[in-house]
Amino acid sequence: MKFPLYFSKKIAFSKDNKNNLSRIIVFIGRLSVALGVIVSLITVSTGLGSKKAIKERMADFSGHISIKSKQSNNSYNSSVLNTDGFQLKKIKALPDVASTQSYVSVSGILRNEHNFAGIIFKGVGKDFDSARFRKFIIAGKAPVVTEKGYNNGICISQKIANDLHLKVKDSIVAIFSKENQSPLYRKFEVVGIYKTDIKMIDDLFIIGGINHARKIQGMKNTEIGGVDVFLKNINYIDEDAPKIDQLAGYKNYTIKATDEYPQIMDFIAIFDTNIALIIIIMMVVVIINIVMVLLILIIERTNSIGMLKTLGASNGQIRAIFINYTLMIMIPGLVFGNLIGLGFLLLQKYLGIIKLNPENYYLSVVPVDLNIFYILAISLGILLVSGISLILPSYLISKISPVKAIKYN
Repeated sequence: MKFPLYFSKKIAFSKDNKNNLSRIIVFIGRLSVALGVIVSLITVSTGLGSKKAIKERMADFSGHISIKSKQSNNSYNSSVLNTDGFQLKKIKALPDVASTQSYVSVSGILRNEHNFAGIIFKGVGKDFDSARFRKFIIAGKAPVVTEKGYNNGICISQKIANDLHLKVKDSIVAIFSKENQSPLYRKFEVVGIYKTDIKMIDDLFIIGGINHARKIQGMKNTEIGGVDVFLKNINYIDEDAPKIDQLAGYKNYTIKATDEYPQIMDFIAIFDTNIALIIIIMMVVVIINIVMVLLILIIERTNSIGMLKTLGASNGQIRAIFINYTLMIMIPGLVFGNLIGLGFLLLQKYLGIIKLNPENYYLSVVPVDLNIFYILAISLGILLVSGISLILPSYLISKISPVKAIKYN
């Protein structure tokens, strides 16, 4: 064992530290490290968890990537998806694709004696991914679509249900209008109520059978207005979007869920800035406290430094001793900081203690993303940066004269 590391351990585990100034200094250093770890863990885990949760909610509702006809012109009323060059089988065969579902959407109004609401009727077919949609259901069930005849069951958002005083099994009239035609009336039964917490979705969309939407849009029974493509992992979205676009046909276009709601993505981008800012602040606080600990320990042990120099230890060896000693002080702080931080995050992950206003945050509960890479990176990063920051102040040791230090009391 090298001399600096051996001597550092002797000082760190010495019983002499229990009755002098070192005890207070060590406690302050460990406390600052623990707080830095706790705040950093909570910031990173909740920040990344919020970004991931919002993106996944958007994607799980409307597909990670949607294929639409260029004739739709970004309208909520679907135009017939062109089949020229459209290779759905090859899209499904892509390794990152989990499933696809066809749809036809049309705008309209829900009306009853209580109120009315502008809506987007999204008609889904027999390939509807009801298992993925089920996570949003808070009452009733998702509509079952067979594409045989007309399915009158619809699933509406909690926001629309509250505005129109509707509950499961209630009936509601929808009004659809087309240019140069009289309004079309359809009577539906509410079979389910969903909630995504994303205002742009909950304010507008209802889910029903595709044949109703086809009839309103004047489409044939085999025609569709678009295809939602669901990926196995949202992290693949930027990589897979160009591949799917090449298979969509030149008369169709693709749009990523992350591009469909730019205002939400602008909101998500703020998380990166906040995470970086908070981690920098906590890192500065930890460094200041650790440097203070090192300087006070050097001053307190001036006699020991003088004795070591007299016995032939070099300035570099003595600096290494005190840097190692200070880093050893930090380790219990890192351990307790991780235990407390992870304990709090696990409580939040499984109990959802802290709530949010979905009107402002697009989420009703603070989500947590526990990534072992980030957990280890925070602890190792604090330890590494602190070790580097201790090098410069440790040069104070070279200014200490052995003769004066031995006389120092």
